[in-house]
Amino acid sequence: MKVEGKVWRYVDTDVIIPARYLNTFDPKELAKHCMEDIDKNFSSEVKAGDIMVGGKNFGCGSSREHAPVAIKASGVPVVIAAGFARIFYRNGINIGLPLLEIGDDVEKIHAGDILEIDTAAGTIKNKTTGDTFKSQPLPDFVQDIAKTGGLINYIKEYGDFKN
Repeated sequence: MKVEGKVWRYVDTDVIIPARYLNTFDPKELAKHCMEDIDKNFSSEVKAGDIMVGGKNFGCGSSREHAPVAIKASGVPVVIAAGFARIFYRNGINIGLPLLEIGDDVEKIHAGDILEIDTAAGTIKNKTTGDTFKSQPLPDFVQDIAKTGGLINYIKEYGDFKN
């Protein structure tokens, strides 16, 4: 998958979706409240294709699928971070949201930068600065999960994991 978009940069990812909205699983409703406790403008200003970038342990404190669903429903096709909280990472894969880890290189990406990403190759080009970063490419089956819109759709389409 190849994407290009503007960066939204966050450090505090404990509040991706505030707990008061966890009584719904409607993606559109969750998107309206994504990041609202730390950035009131995110949901009204984010554009489809924009990219979320975070630091270490991205998604910690967000153990429910609501957090990656809110991000994906906001139009964000991929999240880049130094590293991800384990449960958030698995939930991201399950709902078809590609997640790329680039360690400390994440500090070279700033809000408003334009990135060009190839998840299959694991390459991230910062078109604003000219820097290029390398992530572990997503395995083919994870890319297929993302292409089908999540693990449930993947299983419906393929019936089981492809070998």
